[in-house]
Amino acid sequence: MDDDILHIDDDDRYSRLRLISWWRQDRLAAAKVLVVGAGALGNEVLKNLALLGVGTVVVIDLDEVEASNLSRSVLFRAEDGGQPKAEVAARRARELNPDVNIRAIHGDVITDVGLGLFAEMDVVIGCLDNREARLWVNRQCWKVGTPWVDAGIQEIQGVVRVFVPPDSACYECGMTSRDYQLLNLRYSCPLLRREDILAGKVPTAPTIASMMAAMEVQEALKLIHGMLVQAGCLHVFNGVANTFYTTELPRKDDCLSHETYPEPMRVDLGHAVTAEEVFHVVRDHLAGPLVLSLDRDLVAAIEWPQLGKRQEVMKPRSKVTLAEAIDAESGETGRPELIAMVEEGTPLAGRSLAELGVPPYDVVRVEGLDGAVFVLLGADRERAMDASGRNSSKNTH
Repeated sequence: MDDDILHIDDDDRYSRLRLISWWRQDRLAAAKVLVVGAGALGNEVLKNLALLGVGTVVVIDLDEVEASNLSRSVLFRAEDGGQPKAEVAARRARELNPDVNIRAIHGDVITDVGLGLFAEMDVVIGCLDNREARLWVNRQCWKVGTPWVDAGIQEIQGVVRVFVPPDSACYECGMTSRDYQLLNLRYSCPLLRREDILAGKVPTAPTIASMMAAMEVQEALKLIHGMLVQAGCLHVFNGVANTFYTTELPRKDDCLSHETYPEPMRVDLGHAVTAEEVFHVVRDHLAGPLVLSLDRDLVAAIEWPQLGKRQEVMKPRSKVTLAEAIDAESGETGRPELIAMVEEGTPLAGRSLAELGVPPYDVVRVEGLDGAVFVLLGADRERAMDASGRNSSKNTH
């Protein structure tokens, strides 16, 4: 038999993909991708990842399916109304390709996803519609050195951006003073979330969602294969004029997103343990007094000094709305008691990490007199990664 003859196995669902000279289906089968958002963009991204046979996909979304999603989201059906978007999209993507292990999280990427999950991913794909979530994803990816791809769409215009830490420009490098101003509008004078700001809707068509999501997955595909990408660049498409251009973002050396964490100390603890238990683990590595830094500001309570009232809250700031600070009887607006760190020996140190707003499989920072220790909550890994009882064997990097 001539060894130069190419044989195509029509029983292999990836046979046409393998015809691409640089294609490595084994790399895709071993790859892990986090998809943030399961709306119009997220639907298309998940569809493509499933068709490609990406081995492990984690998708997170806070919302439920509603009627307006049906004109732009290929994986949703009318009977899915009221169900979590992430769970519905994951279920339909599994139907497209049962080879793919898909884990759905009905939650908020800011408060419900630990840094350990970001570290374990080969690439993160953002399918978001707000600056706050993009900025958070950007900073998390930079801390652990995970590349991420972002897209934005409006009407029939779109943009795709690729960011590769630590050397490329990042999302925050491209933010303007106007972006920060709009970001701050999401929070009121007492620094609590305003519901009316979050209710805004972006006009989009399914065509641009499909196009930009395809570009996102294609960039992720190149990253997984170790191919060159235009990191720190914007790829902008104008669907009205059918024009496309690429522009490079300037990298800001003083950008707040460019913090990179060292390799964390992995411990067999989860976020159900108390802060005091974490202090106990790191005492041999760090001189006290010890302090646990919280990445997410915690609203410990709402206080109404003028009324002599105080109500415990114990939720991350992004989860507390302005309405919760308004006293039902008097109509007076209280002020949040914000906590950014927990000191050993205090009452808060006896609270669990979960109560302090730390999600599963997170990396927590403990500071002492002679530096800081970063602790990976390794006991939460299975809960964070497993979708169907099949755990991937790839180690964190």
